[in-house]
Amino acid sequence: MPTEKTRKGRAGKRAAGAKIRTARRAAARRTKPAAKRASQSRARAGAAPAVSPEVELEAAVLRRLVKHFDERKDVQNIELMILAGFCRNCLSKWLVEAAQERGIDFDIERARHKVYGMSYDDWKQRHQQPATEEQLARFAAAERVAAERRAARKT
Repeated sequence: MPTEKTRKGRAGKRAAGAKIRTARRAAARRTKPAAKRASQSRARAGAAPAVSPEVELEAAVLRRLVKHFDERKDVQNIELMILAGFCRNCLSKWLVEAAQERGIDFDIERARHKVYGMSYDDWKQRHQQPATEEQLARFAAAERVAAERRAARKT
């Protein structure tokens, strides 16, 4: 029958061994890239595999674009439409379309909140200026050019 001293010795060895194993696991986690650790963790949990690095990059770029728009509230949607042919509202609509293509329930108000960082009505009230006559004229001209490009592509 083991003595009290022997039992304490074994318990101490088990505790020391557990500490070493914990330290080894922590060191392994520090050396593995975070994405690989996350992927392995999801795999153990039975979750879907991680998205590809390319998809992660595309998502990061979209988040950066939305952040940039948030930092530049002075840039009006009509100016974006004139210069680039898309605006914050377009991004919101594209989010909804992408969700629908994937069978995900994502309504326009939720998409606008994601892009604007607040409800669309709040954003308009706080940041949207009335379009000037010049902006409206430039927008109409830009729309004509875009329509001509679309027609030329169809032929």
